Amino acid sequence: MSERSGVQIFSEIGRIKRIMLHRPGRELDNLTPPNMKRLLFDEIPDSYVAEREHDMFADVLRESGAEVVYVADLLSDVLADLSVRDAFLQEFLEEANIYRSQWHDIYNYLYDMEDSNDVASTVIMGLRREDISFNNEHLDLLDRKKTLWFDPIPNLYYTRDAMTVIGKGVSVNCMWTNTRKRETLIMKYITGHHPHFAGATSFYTRDENASLEGGDILVLSPKVVAIGISQRTESAAVKTLATRILHSDMGFERVLAFFIPIKRAFMHLDTVFTMVDHDIFTIHPEIEGFVEMLDIMKDKNGDLVVKNLGGDLEDVLKKTLGLSEIELIRCGGTSVIDSQREQWNDGSNTLAIAPGEVIVYERNRVTNRLLKEAGVILHEIPASELSRGRGGPRCMSMPLWRELLD
Repeated sequence: MSERSGVQIFSEIGRIKRIMLHRPGRELDNLTPPNMKRLLFDEIPDSYVAEREHDMFADVLRESGAEVVYVADLLSDVLADLSVRDAFLQEFLEEANIYRSQWHDIYNYLYDMEDSNDVASTVIMGLRREDISFNNEHLDLLDRKKTLWFDPIPNLYYTRDAMTVIGKGVSVNCMWTNTRKRETLIMKYITGHHPHFAGATSFYTRDENASLEGGDILVLSPKVVAIGISQRTESAAVKTLATRILHSDMGFERVLAFFIPIKRAFMHLDTVFTMVDHDIFTIHPEIEGFVEMLDIMKDKNGDLVVKNLGGDLEDVLKKTLGLSEIELIRCGGTSVIDSQREQWNDGSNTLAIAPGEVIVYERNRVTNRLLKEAGVILHEIPASELSRGRGGPRCMSMPLWRELLD
C-alpha cells in the first residue's frame, strides 16, 4: 500500500488501508489556564498520558491492517524542499500573528533548521520565549509577560476537521475559528505537495469564505454523502461542496444536508451520528425528531434540486441507502443522564475500521454494551486525557484509503 498514491473514500465502513493521524505532543504542554479557552480547550490534558493513549489507538489500526501515517511526518517530507519551506513559512508566520519586529528572526530560525522534522514539530508545538530569545538582554525585559513567540496548534490531533477525503478528492476545509486555521495551512501544503495525494481532485479550499469542518462530512455510500449544517459548518459551504461533489465524475448522486442543533456538545454531525455497519448507526437521542434533512440532487439538466425529507432519520436512511431495515444504537441507551454523560465523552463518535468493526472509547460503557449486543466488534481504547479535547476516535482520524464495498 505504501507505494500507492492518491486517495479513495467511498464509504464510512470499508476496511481502512491508509489513515492519517497526529500524535499529540508538546503542543499540549503549551496549553495554559490563560490561553486554553482561546485555543478551544475546557481543561489541560496530560500530554504524556495522551501520547500513550494515542499510541494504543494507532496500534489497533495497524493490527487491523491499516498503514498509519502521521501529519508531522508528511509535513516534514514536504518542508525538506526549501522552496516549499519558504512559501509555507511566509504564510504560517502571517497567520501566527508574528510581530513585524520579530518576523525575520523567527523566519530565519525556522528556515535554517537542518532537519525538516524540527521545523514541522516546532510549528505544531509553538515556540516558547523561555527556550529562545531574539532580543538582547535589555530588550528582553519588554517581553517578560510574553510566554510564547507563537501559539501551539493543540487541536491538530483531531485530524478529521481540517481536511476531508471524499471519493478520489480532498476538501481542505475553512475552519470556523481563527485558532484552527493554521491546521488547514498544514493540510494545504501536505495535499498540494505529498505523493500520497497525487492526482486528488480539489473539492474545497481553505480560502473559501464559508466555514466547513470535516466532522460534518460523512461518505455514507458510493452514491450518498451526508453533510451537517452545524455550529461550525455554514449552509453556504454545504451548497458549494454539494455542487462540486454532484458535478464530479465520481458517481455521487445525492447529498443529504442535516441541520444540527447549535450547541457545543453537538458541534459536528459525527458527534451525534456515525455509521457502524451497512445497516447500523449510532445516534444521540437528543437529536431525534429535531434534525431536519434536505436531499440535494441533480435534475436531468444538471441543475441542483432540493427536497425537504423531514426529520425521520430511520426512514430517510432506509430510502436513500436502499435498506429494508436499519438499527439505531442510541448513545447512553434510554437514560437521559447516561446519554448526556456519554455524549460529552463522544459515545456516538465511533470509527469504523471495517464493516461492523469499530474503535470506541472504553469509558462509554452503556453505549459500548449496546453496540456489542447488536453484534458489532469493538476495540476499546482508554481516553482519560484524549477525551479532554472533546472528540472521539472518528474525530482523531482521517482515513485516506478504504477498500471498496462489495
